[in-house]
Amino acid sequence: MSKRWIHGTFEDEHQLLAATAAVREQGYRVEDIFTPYPVHGLPEAMGLRPSRLGVVCFVLGAIGCALALAFQYWTSATDWPINVGGKPFDSLPAFVPIAFEITILFAGLGVVLALFLRCRLGPGASSFQPDPRVTDDRFVLVVRLEGATHTAAECQKLLAAHGAVHTEDRLEELVA
Repeated sequence: MSKRWIHGTFEDEHQLLAATAAVREQGYRVEDIFTPYPVHGLPEAMGLRPSRLGVVCFVLGAIGCALALAFQYWTSATDWPINVGGKPFDSLPAFVPIAFEITILFAGLGVVLALFLRCRLGPGASSFQPDPRVTDDRFVLVVRLEGATHTAAECQKLLAAHGAVHTEDRLEELVA
């Protein structure tokens, strides 16, 4: 089995945005876009959904807060109750600073871990750079041809019509 991609290299971000919209209108799948800096409006042009990392952050923060409060209650009121200055064993205001810190710890570390897992980043992850100049002044649009109703030549012609200075047809053999 093989995967086939067309790489279109652009010099201007506005041409890239127009080409991205045109490629999606023609029924191609935009696999990825490489840019030297963030381009405003590109996620919408690619058709990406909004990020769910905010929800992950909230859920992990709530879990961290609940665990911190439960652990503090268990240690001070259940497992080893010590009467300190006549204060009650289950004094919630005394638990707030630690609960806040654990909330931030769980939320921060959890979001970083979720980001690494979602983006498949980690030890041994391979990097892909379609053009060395993409880190300087070029923009590369990667179009996946698998399942497309059009040919590679039509896709290259479409990219060139929207200002691509270079197009390349790539084929990758997958080992099953």
